[in-house]
Amino acid sequence: METIRINKKEYEVVIDKEMPLLWFLRDVVGLTGTKYGCGVAQCGACVVHMDGEAVRSCVTKMKRAVGKEVITIEGLSEKGDHPLQVAWKDVDVPQCGYCHAGQIMSAAVLLRELPNPTDQDIDDAMTGNICRCGTYSRIRQAIHHAASLQKK
Repeated sequence: METIRINKKEYEVVIDKEMPLLWFLRDVVGLTGTKYGCGVAQCGACVVHMDGEAVRSCVTKMKRAVGKEVITIEGLSEKGDHPLQVAWKDVDVPQCGYCHAGQIMSAAVLLRELPNPTDQDIDDAMTGNICRCGTYSRIRQAIHHAASLQKK
């Protein structure tokens, strides 16, 4: 039996292993926080963590995800109190909010690797995440705020 671990829970994989991870998360498991944006790994709305790395779930096939540990926006924090989630609220980042699960998941990897990033570090790390509303300055501000929250 092949399994995948999603947000600390095991799921049996009994589907076509060519299916993108995004659709397994949304349609099979029912975790709809991860969004479909473009389907070609260009926008970042579908970012999840797979074995600690940010991946675009819209192009990550299940055959690559089998046996891995996947964390979605729902699994980032049990209570929704991850420093990035708090910072997103404190700074009032979202307008439409569609891209923000992917934005937060990308930022979480950044802050794990660079706990005190510069503006340039943030711009470089987040360049593949598109926000059609253009809240990039608030996203940057929220990432800095989350970095300060992590220090407390």
